[in-house]
Amino acid sequence: MSRFPVIALRSVDLGTPDLARSEQFYVAVWGLEVVARDNGVVYLRADGSDHHVVALHASTRPELRAVTFRVASADTFATIAASITAHGGTIVAPAAANGAPDGGTVMTARGPEGGVLRFVHGDRTHAPKPGGSDRPERLAHVNLNSTDVDASVAFYEQALGFQLSDRSKLMGFVRCNSDHHAVVIAEARVNGLNHVAFLMPSLEAVMRGSGRMIDAGFPIAWGVGRHGPGDNVFSYFIDPIGFVIEYTAEVLQVDDSYMVRRPDQWVWPPGRTDQWGIAPPKADHVKAAQVAVPYAD
Repeated sequence: MSRFPVIALRSVDLGTPDLARSEQFYVAVWGLEVVARDNGVVYLRADGSDHHVVALHASTRPELRAVTFRVASADTFATIAASITAHGGTIVAPAAANGAPDGGTVMTARGPEGGVLRFVHGDRTHAPKPGGSDRPERLAHVNLNSTDVDASVAFYEQALGFQLSDRSKLMGFVRCNSDHHAVVIAEARVNGLNHVAFLMPSLEAVMRGSGRMIDAGFPIAWGVGRHGPGDNVFSYFIDPIGFVIEYTAEVLQVDDSYMVRRPDQWVWPPGRTDQWGIAPPKADHVKAAQVAVPYAD
């Protein structure tokens, strides 16, 4: 297996115009837990070991404020910083002690398309909760919109050391460990957030979690189905603020022997949107929600 400088997707920072409503939804319905509050930010953990997977910030609009990755070692910061600068990004704050509740060392950068990327090492963790629940374990991937998919994929490969797993007609899938993808780059007319995917323990957990969402008044926005690239089960929803979020499970595990497949190899029969042929075509309001969340200024 290749040695990756970035070793995991850890968390996302979301800006919400109704902080209390977002917190209530993600705790009472989606299945996360408040682990800390600091300077007006609400930190939410999943059942896994990450200190938090979502940080909620008060803002005037829904926005993606940052995506945070874990790096392999403290020595990695300098290497990544130089590479980011060389490939069109900027360093917003150099590596330094992190004063936020997750601790450790943090470095903040901005990618060429404007999104904030944070890198942490030595951050605090938790003992994972016992298995068998229908709650998220961790983040599975973040899907980012891009006006130039190939350029964005190249940045993740060249600046951050990710590897391309697959390239469909509209999306590039890149990885930083054995998960088929940690970041998906989607072709769009704007740059920003497409959706955030949360890893569930099993297909059963995806189904039970989806039932909990429906009971709470949140219908399935797309799914349930099984994706092509990544082979993962999916069930999409739109949260009360407008963020598109996904329960997923059974993400394909790959190594260096995995053969990248190209757009001509990822073709569905007419009318089909997933492997099973169960998921209906994505509704227009869902497509609109997937391009409605910009990067924070």
